[in-house]
Amino acid sequence: QVQLVESGGGLVQPGGSLRLSCAASGFTLDYYAIAWFRQVPGKEREGVSCISGRDGTTYYADSVKGRFTIFRDNAKNTVYLQMNSLKPEDTAVYFCATATIFGSNWWASADDYWGQGTQVTVSS
Repeated sequence: QVQLVESGGGLVQPGGSLRLSCAASGFTLDYYAIAWFRQVPGKEREGVSCISGRDGTTYYADSVKGRFTIFRDNAKNTVYLQMNSLKPEDTAVYFCATATIFGSNWWASADDYWGQGTQVTVSS
């Protein structure tokens, strides 16, 4: 069964850090671009970061650039999102998905594999 499973979310104080994991089963992540998205109820889903499968090129939304780092461990079939200097506005449900990259743009559609999401709450 093809699956993406996110983990690592939780409650953290402003300025703190979390590392999210996106583990794949039923297929090999190596050749896939993988992206992280986040969504707050009532708002549009926002692309956070993406990493290519071919050469590991990384992409970031301006809102997280310099604070978040995406990386992959192909041996563990997992992509990670290291989130530092977290802000209350980072609070959201975070999803990972297989993605398409074209130029500097990247996206995921309903036809891609999606995880179930993990809640990140940044609050004092």
